[in-house]
Amino acid sequence: MGSPVQYADASPNLPVELRIYRGADGRFTLYDDAGDGQGWRRGERATIELSLDDKAGTLTIGPRRGRYPGMAQSRIFRVVVVAPKSGTGLSEAEGQEVRYHGRSLRVELDRKL
Repeated sequence: MGSPVQYADASPNLPVELRIYRGADGRFTLYDDAGDGQGWRRGERATIELSLDDKAGTLTIGPRRGRYPGMAQSRIFRVVVVAPKSGTGLSEAEGQEVRYHGRSLRVELDRKL
């Protein structure tokens, strides 16, 4: 989930919230581009593979692939493990914040769930 913004390129420095639903392994590809034109048609975009190992309780944020003009060199991800009283609904939830610099990053999740 992204932070509320007035226009597409207002969010590069705002946290991206990743809501994690435990109970099974999972994979997701996060797509990112400038959001303000047709650069994606020319391959101006970046992707990040996310992988949940539920048994180990880890989320791996893979290396960034690709780039585009004006791309933020680092991002903040707020990792939220969804539980009955956490991470439900549309409002921003508390979670573990990690700074991502485009290299693979492993996040240890709360093992209580």
